[in-house]
Amino acid sequence: MPVTTQPDSGPEPGTRRTSGLLRTKSIEQSIKDTEEPEHRLKKSLSALDLTVFGVGVVIGSGIFVITGTAATDYAGPAVTIAFAVAAVVCALAALCYAEFASTVPVAGSAYTFAFASLGEFPAWIIGWDLILELALGCATVAVGWSGYVQSLLDSWGIPLPEALRGPGEGSGFTFNLPAFLLVLAVMTVVVLGMKLSAWVTSVVVAIKVVVVLIVIAVGAFFITGSNYSPYIPPSKSTEGGSGLSQTLLEGIAGFTPSSFGIMGIFTAAAVVFFAYIGFDVVATAAEETRNPQKDVPRGILGSLAICTVLYCAVAAVVTGMQSYKDLDADAPLAEAFKAVGHPFWAGVISFGAVVGLTVVCMILLLGQSRVFFAMSRDGLLPPVFSAVHPKFRTPYRSTIILGLITALVAGFVSLTELSKLVNIGTLFAFVIVAVGVLILRRTRPDLPRGFKAPWVPVLPIASVACSVWLMLNLSVETWLRFAVWMVIGVVIYFAYGRRHSRAAAHTGADNSR
Repeated sequence: MPVTTQPDSGPEPGTRRTSGLLRTKSIEQSIKDTEEPEHRLKKSLSALDLTVFGVGVVIGSGIFVITGTAATDYAGPAVTIAFAVAAVVCALAALCYAEFASTVPVAGSAYTFAFASLGEFPAWIIGWDLILELALGCATVAVGWSGYVQSLLDSWGIPLPEALRGPGEGSGFTFNLPAFLLVLAVMTVVVLGMKLSAWVTSVVVAIKVVVVLIVIAVGAFFITGSNYSPYIPPSKSTEGGSGLSQTLLEGIAGFTPSSFGIMGIFTAAAVVFFAYIGFDVVATAAEETRNPQKDVPRGILGSLAICTVLYCAVAAVVTGMQSYKDLDADAPLAEAFKAVGHPFWAGVISFGAVVGLTVVCMILLLGQSRVFFAMSRDGLLPPVFSAVHPKFRTPYRSTIILGLITALVAGFVSLTELSKLVNIGTLFAFVIVAVGVLILRRTRPDLPRGFKAPWVPVLPIASVACSVWLMLNLSVETWLRFAVWMVIGVVIYFAYGRRHSRAAAHTGADNSR
């Protein structure tokens, strides 16, 4: 019986027939894919919802924990400047994110942006990078939350058994039960729908903001001017843990790695950058926003502006309440109030941290599931990740699978260095988005843009330069771990993603199969 072949229907509408690894998916096709019934997400979010999401995820473990480490080890009272430096880097990236999100209102954030401007392989790299940022970020915050919960339980006289306190808390088998249960709880909320997630976030964010305002308003009465002297402590040599930039300078010009001083401020900025991680998660919810062209830029820029003001104020107050040399690395805000004889306010802050970190985990898991959803819809990951629940209209399978994996990671793994890995992953995403804005401005000047980043090309170039500089201030060990993660991602892409890509199926560009 003769075999009949269907004629080549040509490329998917809007997909450029670019061969090899740089085939791109046009904006038009990306938006068209969101209307497929089996992949359609429910549009329920407003600009206020997105701003609350942004504030909810940004105000978290960074301000409650990392302030102490950055001040004590790197910048002293000048940690306030470090927060401002990190905010400038984030602002440059935020303007680029806002333009892309208003132009491509599709789930996936930087992954989707890269696919539209740079090509499939760069998009895969950034998607794999986002997995690192969001999954490990969620697990890291869950472990931090568990530490606060265990501290509260200990103070109430009901400590957990050592076997359930997590790695490093006891001998033999250990499992971090609170962190595991937290991830499962927020996973359930994310599966049940974006509007429920937004409602929960609104309540928790209100509590967190009140706690931060308490730190500023009450703590201001206990500031001692002498604690600000010297504002920028003199630099001193360190034994290790220096940033890559200092390591390179040491090898080239005999530069000695140091804490404090001007270089210490930049190192601190690279560390406190973790405190800002999350505003870009707003872009992952673009597909579920009622008016993404206007609301997503407002949500991104609004949440970043609010958090920057609060962060700088908190850093100034805390370093004024207690000498930077005496700040507690694990709970600087609460311990600063104990140091001035006000344990009640310290308890209020600890409670706020426990409540606040809950929603951080939820939003990071939400963003992670949307990135997986977008990559799966493009065929780069198995189709199970792009299935949408018939009632809740959420990518429930990807959320459950990723939630379980993240919960296990939080339960079994000690995450002392993972905040640095999250930082480098986020900064790498910023670089890709800024480069993508430059390319798309040149290749598609005709696209309607709900928001246009100012001062292009100067602003994107500055964003790339600042992000790379902060990356260079992270340790060599962090770079090596990041490289290993990227190599694993490349292997998976060539083993599965490239062979199953929808872009390859429609363009016929993948001739290597």
